[in-house]
Amino acid sequence: MKNVSVVEAKAHFSALLTEVEAGAQVAVTRHGKVVARLVPEQQPTALDALKHLWAGDRREMDLQEPDDLPPSPVAWLD
Repeated sequence: MKNVSVVEAKAHFSALLTEVEAGAQVAVTRHGKVVARLVPEQQPTALDALKHLWAGDRREMDLQEPDDLPPSPVAWLD
């Protein structure tokens, strides 16, 4: 991962975005400490869509499957 200072990031922001669009990751530092990261945008996955379920207390989720319905009669055609 590439490290750049805030001053460098400000001066070369457009070029940094071009690198990030190509897949690079950039850490932006202030006084040697990382304060932000530029990372490529990712398409949402099914996991992302369901992450909110795992954010809370798992004991609150009902993971038991429902009972099977009784079989329906089948009409035979002759």
